[in-house]
Amino acid sequence: MILCRLVEALDALAGCDPGELSSGEDLLVLEQQRSRLEAVVARAAARFEAEDGHAGDGARTAAAWLTARTHKASREVRAELALGRQLRSLPGFEAAVLDGSVSPAHVRPLAPFLGGRTREQLQAHEPFLVEKAKELTFREYEQVVAYLGQHVDPDGTEETAEARRERRDAWLYPGLGGTYVGKLTLDPIAGAIVEGELRRLADDLYEADVAAAKVALGRDPLPGELERTSAQRRADALVEMARRSAGCPSDARFPAPLVSVLVDFPTLAGRICELANGTVVSPGSVLAYLDEALVERAVWHGRTRVEVGARTRFFTGATRRAVELRDRVCQHPTCEVPFERCEVDHVVPYEHGGETTQENGRVLCGWHNRLRNRSPDPEPPPDPESDPESDPEPDPPGGADGRREAGSG
Repeated sequence: MILCRLVEALDALAGCDPGELSSGEDLLVLEQQRSRLEAVVARAAARFEAEDGHAGDGARTAAAWLTARTHKASREVRAELALGRQLRSLPGFEAAVLDGSVSPAHVRPLAPFLGGRTREQLQAHEPFLVEKAKELTFREYEQVVAYLGQHVDPDGTEETAEARRERRDAWLYPGLGGTYVGKLTLDPIAGAIVEGELRRLADDLYEADVAAAKVALGRDPLPGELERTSAQRRADALVEMARRSAGCPSDARFPAPLVSVLVDFPTLAGRICELANGTVVSPGSVLAYLDEALVERAVWHGRTRVEVGARTRFFTGATRRAVELRDRVCQHPTCEVPFERCEVDHVVPYEHGGETTQENGRVLCGWHNRLRNRSPDPEPPPDPESDPESDPEPDPPGGADGRREAGSG
């Protein structure tokens, strides 16, 4: 009977015009109820598996039975069954998912810690994790889980990090018509090094494309009027990396990595290691780079703060760096662009008496930094060919006020 009512309700929803459900509040309700339903299905599937419900049809496993009967991808079915099993082990998360306060996605990062030596410790910390899942963005929550994993299983954390490094792989082979295809697998630190340089060169190429198009058109170009797409610029940037490597002397001095040590009591007492992009790494992963690294220390203390002049127009030097290290990502609640692609903005505008201090500074991407200076109905940002969150186009040279690097107030 209860499933009949569910089917009737879903039939009614499916028959609605999408415009009737497209308000922000309606969309949030739909997302919450979908998460609850996903958890209900996962629990039922796990019980079906535990009771060998598949055996009567000759299926070897519940996953095989569900894959054949639902025509879903086998990986999707396996993930569903795994979620059901995980919820059985985590009653706090089970209750939170079923009432819609967290999503099933919050449970999946905990799977590596449900094994023998960490299971009891994870369950002891479950109330804390449920609370953080409700409070934080998913990215911040994943960092908390990673830090907790380092705390409850430091040896396992290092073993996992070494296993990731051992799986590094790269290949590039001729394909059809003489083109080349390839694949790259790197550990988090090596990946961040390669991705950072690739993005830097691609940004340089973007600025060159913008400048060339501006000369040709006599105005600021639209993204579709540039000579190359973002994908083509990344490919050209990779070729440029190879050309520069070929022309680099073997005894050349390479840029030193920068290690930022954020000093407070939890840092000194715990194991806190993450990359600038927010990826949590094991302390042992960083050791190989320390001999050649530059190290900076950031100490937040009200009486020993280093500031530039409070009435200086732009955030520079130690003040700017302190704000970057504190915020890490764009501070708009819907954005997670990393600080190295952002500007440092005044919370209270400089023109309205806002001072250039850490308390009055925040990291904002170029789009959100300029948003408050636009009309109440701003035009949407340019939509690049790829996902703007995973591959955003850099801002045109000069930004809104000709000082892209320093940011606007």
